[in-house]
Amino acid sequence: NGAQMNPGMSAITKLGCCMLVSLACCTGARGEGPRHYVFFNRDRERISDAAFLSTKAFEGAQLKYTWRELEQGKDGYDFSAIEHDLTFLNSSGKKMFIQLQDVSFDPNIVNVPRYLLNDARYNGGADKQYSIQDDDEEHAVPEGWVARRWDPAVQERFHKLLLALGKEFDGKIEGINLAETAVSFGESGRLFPKGFTPAAYRDAIVTNMRILKSAFPKSVAMQYANFMPGEWLPDNDRLYLRSVYQQAGELKVGVGGPDLLPYKPGQMNHCYPLIRQCAGKVPTGIAVQDGNYQYKNPKSQQPVTIPEMVGFATEYLKADYIFWCTQEPFYSENLIPFLQAQRPG
Repeated sequence: NGAQMNPGMSAITKLGCCMLVSLACCTGARGEGPRHYVFFNRDRERISDAAFLSTKAFEGAQLKYTWRELEQGKDGYDFSAIEHDLTFLNSSGKKMFIQLQDVSFDPNIVNVPRYLLNDARYNGGADKQYSIQDDDEEHAVPEGWVARRWDPAVQERFHKLLLALGKEFDGKIEGINLAETAVSFGESGRLFPKGFTPAAYRDAIVTNMRILKSAFPKSVAMQYANFMPGEWLPDNDRLYLRSVYQQAGELKVGVGGPDLLPYKPGQMNHCYPLIRQCAGKVPTGIAVQDGNYQYKNPKSQQPVTIPEMVGFATEYLKADYIFWCTQEPFYSENLIPFLQAQRPG
Protein backbone atom coordinates (compact mmCIF):
# COMPACT_ATOMS: atom_id res chain seq x y z
CA ASN A 1 0.00 0.00 0.00
CA GLY A 2 1.57 3.17 -1.19
CA ALA A 3 4.28 1.30 -3.12
CA GLN A 4 3.13 3.02 -6.27
CA MET A 5 4.46 6.27 -4.85
CA ASN A 6 7.64 5.09 -3.24
CA PRO A 7 9.21 1.63 -3.42
CA GLY A 8 9.96 1.55 0.28
CA MET A 9 6.54 2.59 1.42
CA SER A 10 4.74 -0.74 1.39
CA ALA A 11 6.53 -2.01 4.47
CA ILE A 12 5.89 1.28 6.19
CA THR A 13 2.16 1.41 5.63
CA LYS A 14 1.24 -2.26 5.81
CA LEU A 15 -1.21 -3.01 8.59
CA GLY A 16 0.02 -6.20 10.12
CA CYS A 17 -0.67 -7.70 13.49
CA CYS A 18 0.11 -4.67 15.52
CA MET A 19 -1.17 -2.45 18.15
CA LEU A 20 -2.51 1.04 17.99
CA VAL A 21 -2.58 3.63 20.72
CA SER A 22 -5.27 6.22 20.50
CA LEU A 23 -5.79 9.52 22.20
CA ALA A 24 -9.38 10.41 22.88
CA CYS A 25 -9.05 14.06 23.58
CA CYS A 26 -6.68 16.92 23.08
CA THR A 27 -3.46 16.53 25.04
CA GLY A 28 -3.55 20.13 26.12
CA ALA A 29 -7.12 19.84 27.34
CA ARG A 30 -6.41 16.77 29.46
CA GLY A 31 -2.95 17.70 30.58
CA GLU A 32 -2.15 14.01 30.94
CA GLY A 33 -0.71 13.13 27.55
CA PRO A 34 -2.22 10.74 25.03
CA ARG A 35 -4.68 7.98 25.76
CA HIS A 36 -3.24 4.53 25.28
CA TYR A 37 -5.15 1.75 23.54
CA VAL A 38 -3.97 -1.72 22.63
CA PHE A 39 -4.57 -2.74 19.03
CA PHE A 40 -5.37 -6.44 19.25
CA ASN A 41 -6.13 -6.62 15.53
CA ARG A 42 -8.52 -9.57 15.05
CA ASP A 43 -7.10 -11.43 18.07
CA ARG A 44 -10.08 -10.05 19.90
CA GLU A 45 -10.17 -12.78 22.53
CA ARG A 46 -7.04 -11.19 23.98
CA ILE A 47 -9.09 -8.44 25.60
CA SER A 48 -9.29 -10.88 28.53
CA ASP A 49 -5.48 -10.98 28.93
CA ALA A 50 -4.53 -10.20 32.51
CA ALA A 51 -1.64 -7.93 31.48
CA PHE A 52 -3.97 -5.73 29.46
CA LEU A 53 -6.70 -5.58 32.08
CA SER A 54 -4.31 -4.85 34.93
CA THR A 55 -2.44 -2.04 33.17
CA LYS A 56 -4.33 1.08 34.20
CA ALA A 57 -2.65 3.19 31.54
CA PHE A 58 -4.45 1.19 28.85
CA GLU A 59 -7.78 2.96 28.57
CA GLY A 60 -9.13 0.41 26.17
CA ALA A 61 -8.74 -1.84 23.17
CA GLN A 62 -8.80 -1.11 19.48
CA LEU A 63 -10.34 -4.08 17.71
CA LYS A 64 -10.58 -4.81 14.01
CA TYR A 65 -13.82 -5.92 12.38
CA THR A 66 -14.05 -6.50 8.64
CA TRP A 67 -16.85 -5.34 6.40
CA ARG A 68 -17.34 -8.95 5.32
CA GLU A 69 -17.96 -10.29 8.82
CA LEU A 70 -20.32 -7.45 9.73
CA GLU A 71 -22.46 -7.75 6.58
CA GLN A 72 -22.63 -11.43 5.78
CA GLY A 73 -25.43 -10.98 3.24
CA LYS A 74 -26.89 -7.90 1.60
CA ASP A 75 -28.39 -5.83 4.44
CA GLY A 76 -27.78 -8.84 6.69
CA TYR A 77 -25.84 -7.14 9.46
CA ASP A 78 -24.39 -9.13 12.33
CA PHE A 79 -22.92 -6.97 15.07
CA SER A 80 -22.94 -9.69 17.74
CA ALA A 81 -19.14 -9.85 17.93
CA ILE A 82 -18.94 -6.11 18.61
CA GLU A 83 -21.69 -6.36 21.22
CA HIS A 84 -19.91 -9.26 22.93
CA ASP A 85 -16.56 -7.47 23.07
CA LEU A 86 -18.08 -4.16 24.14
CA THR A 87 -19.95 -5.79 26.99
CA PHE A 88 -16.77 -7.44 28.26
CA LEU A 89 -14.69 -4.27 27.99
CA ASN A 90 -17.32 -2.20 29.76
CA SER A 91 -17.50 -4.75 32.57
CA SER A 92 -13.71 -4.53 32.90
CA GLY A 93 -13.56 -0.75 33.01
CA LYS A 94 -12.07 -0.47 29.52
CA LYS A 95 -13.27 1.33 26.41
CA MET A 96 -13.60 0.21 22.79
CA PHE A 97 -12.22 1.72 19.61
CA ILE A 98 -13.30 0.01 16.39
CA GLN A 99 -11.13 -0.26 13.29
CA LEU A 100 -13.40 -0.99 10.32
CA GLN A 101 -11.42 -2.91 7.72
CA ASP A 102 -12.24 -2.86 4.01
CA VAL A 103 -8.70 -3.60 2.84
CA SER A 104 -6.28 -6.53 3.16
CA PHE A 105 -2.56 -6.98 2.65
CA ASP A 106 -2.78 -10.63 1.70
CA PRO A 107 -3.76 -11.68 -1.85
CA ASN A 108 -5.83 -14.51 -0.36
CA ILE A 109 -7.99 -12.27 1.81
CA VAL A 110 -10.86 -10.11 0.56
CA ASN A 111 -12.60 -8.10 3.27
CA VAL A 112 -15.71 -6.96 1.38
CA PRO A 113 -18.99 -8.92 1.51
CA ARG A 114 -19.30 -11.86 -0.84
CA TYR A 115 -22.42 -10.50 -2.54
CA LEU A 116 -20.37 -7.62 -3.94
CA LEU A 117 -17.96 -9.94 -5.70
CA ASN A 118 -20.37 -11.56 -8.14
CA ASP A 119 -22.73 -8.70 -8.91
CA ALA A 120 -21.89 -6.67 -12.02
CA ARG A 121 -23.36 -3.56 -10.42
CA TYR A 122 -20.40 -3.49 -8.03
CA ASN A 123 -17.64 -4.28 -10.54
CA GLY A 124 -16.31 -7.03 -8.31
CA GLY A 125 -16.53 -4.98 -5.12
CA ALA A 126 -12.76 -4.95 -4.54
CA ASP A 127 -9.56 -4.65 -6.58
CA LYS A 128 -6.03 -5.92 -6.22
CA GLN A 129 -3.25 -3.88 -4.69
CA TYR A 130 0.33 -4.45 -5.78
CA SER A 131 3.85 -4.56 -4.50
CA ILE A 132 5.89 -2.55 -7.00
CA GLN A 133 9.66 -2.39 -6.77
CA ASP A 134 11.67 0.43 -8.36
CA ASP A 135 8.60 1.64 -10.29
CA ASP A 136 8.63 -1.62 -12.30
CA GLU A 137 4.88 -2.01 -12.80
CA GLU A 138 5.38 -4.73 -15.41
CA HIS A 139 6.53 -7.10 -12.68
CA ALA A 140 4.12 -5.93 -9.97
CA VAL A 141 3.04 -8.63 -7.52
CA PRO A 142 -0.46 -8.69 -5.98
CA GLU A 143 -0.27 -8.02 -2.24
CA GLY A 144 -3.87 -7.65 -1.15
CA TRP A 145 -7.31 -6.27 -1.93
CA VAL A 146 -9.02 -2.96 -1.29
CA ALA A 147 -12.72 -2.17 -1.53
CA ARG A 148 -13.65 -0.06 -4.55
CA ARG A 149 -13.93 3.01 -2.35
CA TRP A 150 -14.27 5.30 -5.40
CA ASP A 151 -17.12 3.28 -6.94
CA PRO A 152 -20.49 4.95 -6.17
CA ALA A 153 -22.36 1.63 -6.03
CA VAL A 154 -19.86 0.14 -3.58
CA GLN A 155 -19.75 3.37 -1.59
CA GLU A 156 -23.51 3.30 -1.18
CA ARG A 157 -23.30 -0.14 0.41
CA PHE A 158 -20.43 0.94 2.67
CA HIS A 159 -22.35 4.01 3.79
CA LYS A 160 -25.32 1.85 4.75
CA LEU A 161 -23.00 -0.17 6.97
CA LEU A 162 -21.63 2.97 8.62
CA LEU A 163 -25.11 4.25 9.35
CA ALA A 164 -26.22 0.89 10.74
CA LEU A 165 -23.16 0.76 13.00
CA GLY A 166 -23.77 4.30 14.18
CA LYS A 167 -27.38 3.52 15.04
CA GLU A 168 -26.22 0.70 17.31
CA PHE A 169 -22.99 2.01 18.80
CA ASP A 170 -22.68 5.80 18.59
CA GLY A 171 -21.99 7.12 22.06
CA LYS A 172 -21.38 3.63 23.40
CA ILE A 173 -17.88 3.20 21.97
CA GLU A 174 -14.94 5.53 22.36
CA GLY A 175 -14.45 5.79 18.62
CA ILE A 176 -14.25 4.22 15.21
CA ASN A 177 -11.63 4.63 12.51
CA LEU A 178 -11.54 3.86 8.82
CA ALA A 179 -8.46 2.13 7.41
CA GLU A 180 -5.52 4.03 5.94
CA THR A 181 -5.83 5.97 2.69
CA ALA A 182 -2.65 4.61 1.07
CA VAL A 183 -3.32 2.27 -1.87
CA SER A 184 -0.95 0.60 -4.35
CA PHE A 185 -2.04 0.76 -7.97
CA GLY A 186 1.14 2.19 -9.50
CA GLU A 187 1.44 5.57 -11.14
CA SER A 188 1.30 4.99 -14.90
CA GLY A 189 -2.34 3.91 -15.01
CA ARG A 190 -1.69 0.42 -16.36
CA LEU A 191 -2.71 -1.10 -13.01
CA PHE A 192 -5.51 1.34 -12.23
CA PRO A 193 -8.80 -0.42 -11.49
CA LYS A 194 -11.94 0.42 -13.45
CA GLY A 195 -13.11 3.96 -12.75
CA PHE A 196 -10.16 4.83 -10.53
CA THR A 197 -8.41 8.20 -10.67
CA PRO A 198 -6.51 9.85 -7.81
CA ALA A 199 -8.97 12.75 -7.82
CA ALA A 200 -12.01 10.45 -7.69
CA TYR A 201 -10.36 8.54 -4.88
CA ARG A 202 -9.74 11.75 -2.93
CA ASP A 203 -13.38 12.75 -3.34
CA ALA A 204 -14.51 9.33 -2.14
CA ILE A 205 -12.38 9.52 1.00
CA VAL A 206 -13.94 12.88 1.84
CA THR A 207 -17.45 11.53 1.24
CA ASN A 208 -16.76 8.55 3.48
CA MET A 209 -15.59 10.89 6.24
CA ARG A 210 -18.78 12.91 5.95
CA ILE A 211 -20.97 9.83 6.29
CA LEU A 212 -18.86 8.44 9.13
CA LYS A 213 -19.29 11.66 11.10
CA SER A 214 -23.03 11.73 10.47
CA ALA A 215 -23.24 8.13 11.71
CA PHE A 216 -21.10 8.81 14.79
CA PRO A 217 -21.74 12.36 16.03
CA LYS A 218 -21.02 11.40 19.67
CA SER A 219 -18.16 8.88 19.45
CA VAL A 220 -14.82 9.80 17.90
CA ALA A 221 -15.00 9.38 14.12
CA MET A 222 -11.50 9.08 12.64
CA GLN A 223 -9.93 8.61 9.21
CA TYR A 224 -6.46 7.12 8.94
CA ALA A 225 -4.85 9.34 6.30
CA ASN A 226 -1.17 8.62 5.70
CA PHE A 227 -0.47 8.82 1.95
CA MET A 228 -2.59 9.39 -1.13
CA PRO A 229 -2.15 7.94 -4.63
CA GLY A 230 -1.08 10.28 -7.42
CA GLU A 231 1.32 12.45 -5.44
CA TRP A 232 4.55 12.29 -3.45
CA LEU A 233 5.38 15.20 -1.18
CA PRO A 234 6.99 17.60 -1.21
CA ASP A 235 7.99 17.55 -4.89
CA ASN A 236 4.74 16.30 -6.44
CA ASP A 237 1.99 17.87 -4.37
CA ARG A 238 -1.48 17.60 -5.93
CA LEU A 239 -3.11 18.65 -2.65
CA TYR A 240 -4.85 15.29 -2.29
CA LEU A 241 -3.63 14.54 1.23
CA ARG A 242 -3.78 18.16 2.31
CA SER A 243 -7.38 18.45 1.15
CA VAL A 244 -8.36 15.33 3.08
CA TYR A 245 -7.00 16.93 6.25
CA GLN A 246 -8.62 20.26 5.47
CA GLN A 247 -11.98 18.57 4.98
CA ALA A 248 -11.51 16.53 8.16
CA GLY A 249 -11.06 19.77 10.08
CA GLU A 250 -14.22 21.25 8.61
CA LEU A 251 -16.23 18.08 9.25
CA LYS A 252 -14.76 17.65 12.76
CA VAL A 253 -13.52 14.18 11.83
CA GLY A 254 -10.49 12.86 13.66
CA VAL A 255 -7.28 12.11 11.77
CA GLY A 256 -4.29 9.85 12.23
CA GLY A 257 -2.83 6.65 10.93
CA PRO A 258 0.13 4.33 10.87
CA ASP A 259 2.99 4.33 11.70
CA LEU A 260 4.73 5.79 14.77
CA LEU A 261 8.23 6.24 13.30
CA PRO A 262 9.88 9.32 14.81
CA TYR A 263 11.37 11.61 12.14
CA LYS A 264 10.86 9.13 9.30
CA PRO A 265 11.31 11.29 6.16
CA GLY A 266 8.32 9.96 4.23
CA GLN A 267 5.91 10.58 7.07
CA MET A 268 7.56 13.89 7.97
CA ASN A 269 6.79 15.05 4.42
CA HIS A 270 3.22 13.73 4.49
CA CYS A 271 0.95 12.98 7.43
CA TYR A 272 2.97 13.97 10.48
CA PRO A 273 2.87 17.77 10.08
CA LEU A 274 -0.79 17.55 9.06
CA ILE A 275 -1.68 15.55 12.17
CA ARG A 276 0.21 18.11 14.25
CA GLN A 277 -1.70 20.98 12.64
CA CYS A 278 -5.01 19.31 13.51
CA ALA A 279 -4.09 18.74 17.15
CA GLY A 280 -6.49 20.44 19.51
CA LYS A 281 -9.00 21.00 16.70
CA VAL A 282 -10.09 17.43 16.04
CA PRO A 283 -9.16 14.12 17.73
CA THR A 284 -5.82 12.79 16.50
CA GLY A 285 -4.20 9.37 16.81
CA ILE A 286 -1.12 7.46 15.77
CA ALA A 287 -0.74 3.70 15.37
CA VAL A 288 2.23 1.62 16.46
CA GLN A 289 2.48 -1.22 13.95
CA ASP A 290 4.39 -4.45 13.73
CA GLY A 291 8.01 -3.46 13.05
CA ASN A 292 7.75 0.02 14.54
CA TYR A 293 9.43 -1.06 17.77
CA GLN A 294 12.55 -2.04 15.78
CA TYR A 295 12.73 1.19 13.80
CA LYS A 296 16.01 3.14 14.04
CA ASN A 297 15.65 6.79 14.89
CA PRO A 298 17.44 8.64 12.03
CA LYS A 299 18.73 11.20 14.51
CA SER A 300 20.46 8.69 16.77
CA GLN A 301 20.77 5.67 14.42
CA GLN A 302 19.70 3.57 17.39
CA PRO A 303 16.54 1.48 17.77
CA VAL A 304 13.76 3.71 19.01
CA THR A 305 12.74 3.36 22.66
CA ILE A 306 9.25 3.43 24.15
CA PRO A 307 9.96 6.81 25.84
CA GLU A 308 11.09 8.20 22.47
CA MET A 309 7.94 6.96 20.78
CA VAL A 310 5.67 8.39 23.44
CA GLY A 311 7.66 11.62 23.44
CA PHE A 312 7.37 12.07 19.68
CA ALA A 313 3.65 11.27 19.72
CA THR A 314 3.08 13.70 22.59
CA GLU A 315 5.47 16.57 21.92
CA TYR A 316 5.67 16.68 18.12
CA LEU A 317 2.43 15.10 16.91
CA LYS A 318 0.48 16.23 19.98
CA ALA A 319 -1.63 13.12 19.48
CA ASP A 320 -4.68 12.36 21.56
CA TYR A 321 -4.48 8.59 21.05
CA ILE A 322 -1.70 6.06 20.67
CA PHE A 323 -2.70 2.59 19.44
CA TRP A 324 -0.02 0.07 20.41
CA CYS A 325 0.44 -3.25 18.67
CA THR A 326 1.26 -6.40 20.57
CA GLN A 327 4.51 -7.39 18.82
CA GLU A 328 6.69 -9.38 21.18
CA PRO A 329 8.89 -9.16 23.09
CA PHE A 330 8.44 -5.38 22.95
CA TYR A 331 4.84 -5.31 24.13
CA SER A 332 5.39 -7.40 27.28
CA GLU A 333 9.00 -6.53 28.11
CA ASN A 334 9.15 -2.84 27.23
CA LEU A 335 5.78 -1.20 26.74
CA ILE A 336 3.78 -2.60 29.63
CA PRO A 337 6.49 -2.01 32.28
CA PHE A 338 6.96 1.55 31.02
CA LEU A 339 3.25 2.38 31.16
CA GLN A 340 2.77 0.66 34.52
CA ALA A 341 5.57 2.79 35.93
CA GLN A 342 3.88 5.91 34.58
CA ARG A 343 0.54 4.98 36.11
CA PRO A 344 0.98 2.43 38.88
CA GLY A 345 -1.95 0.26 39.91
